[in-house]
Amino acid sequence: MSWLRSIVLFGSALLAWEIAARSGWWSPLLFPSLASIANEFVGLVAGAGGLHEAWVSLYRALGGFALAAVVGVFIGILMGRSELAAALLDPVFSGTYAVPKLALFPIFIFVFGIGSLSKIALVFLECLYPIVIITYQGARSVSPVLIWSAQNMGASRVRTFGRVVLPATVPFIFAGLRVALPVAMIVVIITEMISSADGLGYRVIYSLASLQTDRMLAVVFAIALLGYALDRLLIVLRDRLVYWEKLETFYV
Repeated sequence: MSWLRSIVLFGSALLAWEIAARSGWWSPLLFPSLASIANEFVGLVAGAGGLHEAWVSLYRALGGFALAAVVGVFIGILMGRSELAAALLDPVFSGTYAVPKLALFPIFIFVFGIGSLSKIALVFLECLYPIVIITYQGARSVSPVLIWSAQNMGASRVRTFGRVVLPATVPFIFAGLRVALPVAMIVVIITEMISSADGLGYRVIYSLASLQTDRMLAVVFAIALLGYALDRLLIVLRDRLVYWEKLETFYV
């Protein structure tokens, strides 16, 4: 039934769009028909250029995201299990979280150049914060009773970390990764719109500047599909690794 509701809702939105496009009340630049958007989407997917642009954007997004995942998980667990690390790093992350990192993009361009490296570095910085903070809270919330029980049974500190602390923190780690992954795509698309000659973000801004709204919306739809596919892959990975914690019911 949930899938049926989603299909009905999505179909209703498409129907409303097509009615607006064919009504003649608005310019085709605002509401291009679904047929023209679908035609542009097929051309994007079938053409080698479109696949190359998608690969470039994915490379930049996943490169920065992977670096942020490795560094962020390490820092988050360190802060969660070390009082000294938390005292030193928590004010830094809490105090600078609200700073819009995109405002630093000109500096990144100056340091790393206009190519992919500056975009990967900015993605890394944007994704680092949610991963660190959510992992930190997860590592801090491990029940002391579980740790005491492991220690009373003779487990060493390393074994206690591997068998108690890390499994209890992994669900929070995946929560941070799921928050950070769409941020990576958003940052890449925005930076490609600002300064790039390739990537899906460049396709969006170029199509808009050329008044090809149907092509622009086709690229936006492709970006949405990529984001959805990446999120589903992350959920599948989480369900396989965190097999002991699955949400079976929804509470109202």
